Amino acid sequence: MSWFPRPVGPRAAFNDLRAFMRQGGREQAIAAALAVLVTAIIVIEFLVDSKINTAPPPRVVYAESWSLNRTDAEIMAEQKEDQAKREAAQKEKQRQFQELEKRLGM
Repeated sequence: MSWFPRPVGPRAAFNDLRAFMRQGGREQAIAAALAVLVTAIIVIEFLVDSKINTAPPPRVVYAESWSLNRTDAEIMAEQKEDQAKREAAQKEKQRQFQELEKRLGM
């Protein structure tokens, strides 16, 4: 920090600020208090705003309960049904996107 004049340091800066505040009048003290207050309000707003709507909502996951004596054929049939449902949902979503694309003229 060779470009700063001597004396440089936190203690010297604090002493300079204290000397400056001692020579000022009532208006200067009011202005300093307002400056500190406005800065504190802005910092508090940022801290409060960072806590709002940042956590994801709780997610409920449902698990199916199966009987222990299912056969392999039943398991495969159910997997095929689930796969067909997933593919149908994917095709429906693709159809909706294509419809949106046509509406937007893309």
